[in-house]
Amino acid sequence: MSPRPFVRPGSTADRWFALKTQIHTRLLNSLSPDQLRGLNKECVRDQVGAQLERLIGEENIPMTLNERERLIEDILDEVFGLGPLEALIKDPAVSDILVNGFDNVYVERGGHLVETNIRFKDQNHVRLVIERIVSKIGRRIDDSSPIVDARLDDGSRVCAVIPPLSLIGPVMSIRRFGKKLLSTDDLVRNETLTAGMLDFLSGCVEARLNIVVSGGSGSGKTTMLNTLSRFVPDDQRVITIEDTAELQLQQTHVVRLETRPPNIEGAGAITQRDLVINALRMRPDRLIIGECRGSEAFDMMQAMNTGHDGSMTSVHANTARDAFSRLETMVMMASQHVPDYVIRQMLSSAIQIVCHMNRLPDGSRKIVSISEVGETQDGHVEMREIFGFERQGISPSGKVIGRFRATGEIPSCLTRLKAYGVHISPSIFQEAHAVKER
Repeated sequence: MSPRPFVRPGSTADRWFALKTQIHTRLLNSLSPDQLRGLNKECVRDQVGAQLERLIGEENIPMTLNERERLIEDILDEVFGLGPLEALIKDPAVSDILVNGFDNVYVERGGHLVETNIRFKDQNHVRLVIERIVSKIGRRIDDSSPIVDARLDDGSRVCAVIPPLSLIGPVMSIRRFGKKLLSTDDLVRNETLTAGMLDFLSGCVEARLNIVVSGGSGSGKTTMLNTLSRFVPDDQRVITIEDTAELQLQQTHVVRLETRPPNIEGAGAITQRDLVINALRMRPDRLIIGECRGSEAFDMMQAMNTGHDGSMTSVHANTARDAFSRLETMVMMASQHVPDYVIRQMLSSAIQIVCHMNRLPDGSRKIVSISEVGETQDGHVEMREIFGFERQGISPSGKVIGRFRATGEIPSCLTRLKAYGVHISPSIFQEAHAVKER
């Protein structure tokens, strides 16, 4: 889907916005609050068309039939959607929408950022769209709370910042969630991982190993958590804990918990740590924490070590070992009097697998490392890489050339997998798969 063709720079765009605002205002003035609450898009379309025809006649505005239809769609988007962003929201090829003030909007398509000709009328117009998004989930954005995380109806994540923190007016980033959940076959076809790696990870989930998915921003951590959760048996009770609900689990017995920011008086906040502590009283079979970023890591570690096997979380990190070090730091934030070596021992006992993801320069997301956590020796935690991805260069078309490889290490957890009835072919720990150029 191409960007909207009728939002032109300069005075033409200003005239377009003025015309749209005028019709929008007339429409709202012609309807009572009760009528507005019961409106649907098709019902309003006729009223918008009538107002437009009347205004065109009164003002003698030259306009083609296509422009009239586009203007009607724009007004309907203002009433029911996200205004100028609605066309981008409907575009399945767009994975990120980045609003930098009212007149500068970028999107990510195929892993590359592209500037669009989408623009808002002014800063207040952007602010209005942000407030519409956050109010739907009971959050707020104002001078006392100028940063907010929210989500759209389809699960897409929204982060917004307004002045005085933003110096260019209200800014917003939308991380899109596709309407179609990627299947395991899709991930293998997209070369996010190999079939052998998938067999190993699925076996680890079935055998109730605790797994950490690490990676940078936008590397696909949430997608991988969703994928791994598919292998959780449907008869188990799963509790998810997130700052902003993004996980889309397919099981029937799922309890979803979400944190709450402080109210206008600065009180009433519910943190991830509060939810983890409370979740342990709710008889979970497994805990899935969307992202560990603070002291909740201590309670998660305690849960993993006290009967909640098969739990999962994600963490921002550059490598698998960095992920383990970050978790160690987070645990220290909540337990400053526990010696470092004790924390390392507890973490090495709690976590068995670290799956590290990366977004490569060509926009593809791949699992670049799957490591097994070993025992603590001489104050250091042993980590053995089982699978990895070797980058070998860039093709003329800009695609990353490389191969998935098994390191030859035979994971010690195979004994546990076998005890759970999961049989993994030893041959997958000797394989190498080149990434095909498409």
